[in-house]
Amino acid sequence: MVIEAGHAERNYWHDIWRYRELFWFLAWRDILVRYKQTVLGITWALLQPFLTMLVFVVVFGRIAKLPSDGVPYPVLVFAALLPWQFFSRALSESSMSLITNTNLISKVYFPRLIVPAGSVVVSLVDFLISFVLLALIMVWYQFWPGPRILSLIVLVPVAVLAAIGPGLLISALNVRYRDFRYIIPFIVQLGVYISPVGFSSNVIPERWRLLYSLNPLVGVIDAFRWAITGAPVYTPSLVISGITILLLLALGIWYFRKTERTFADII
Repeated sequence: MVIEAGHAERNYWHDIWRYRELFWFLAWRDILVRYKQTVLGITWALLQPFLTMLVFVVVFGRIAKLPSDGVPYPVLVFAALLPWQFFSRALSESSMSLITNTNLISKVYFPRLIVPAGSVVVSLVDFLISFVLLALIMVWYQFWPGPRILSLIVLVPVAVLAAIGPGLLISALNVRYRDFRYIIPFIVQLGVYISPVGFSSNVIPERWRLLYSLNPLVGVIDAFRWAITGAPVYTPSLVISGITILLLLALGIWYFRKTERTFADII
């Protein structure tokens, strides 16, 4: 093996493909240990979103009596919980991924971007399990989504991109500033209330819709709701959220690559 100065920099993106087996190994390892030594095991992937849905249905549907656009309220909520649960879990896992893989990062070379990206992909497993629960809920309410549900083939990768950008940024920041391990749970807890998870974004006053759409999850959730329930979607919201997702992705990659070479020394 010949080691040249700057070799890794010139071939970084090619190395990501070369190390794809490591990417899948890390992802598979995280999947295996996610629910290891738990009594309920993988059932947690169904129980957590189901209980969250019940809380939102009671608070927003029964007590606040917010409109549901003619859709059964549990279906309306769970259609939004799918992308939100994926995003929150992906963000939480990826933000700590570099810290939990300290031994690997400090000993061998590989593109470090593989680690947080793999954590995001692992969250897709819980997403697929939760989708089965959504199907059961729709059968219970005899609600059929129609062919527009096929658009999820495009929307799921969009949700992945929405999670990867902030995940890369915060995972890199967390290496130097460990305060983020305490900030992330607060962001996730706050985000579920400022995102249209328990309610339809149509309840937001028209004059605030564009500002509200700066939250990248607004467009993603609205798009998922449209695909699953046919709920009306605010087109400018999709555009603004899409731009925000791309900007966060570019910022995350830029900062991660800028600080990546210092990870082994700091961590």
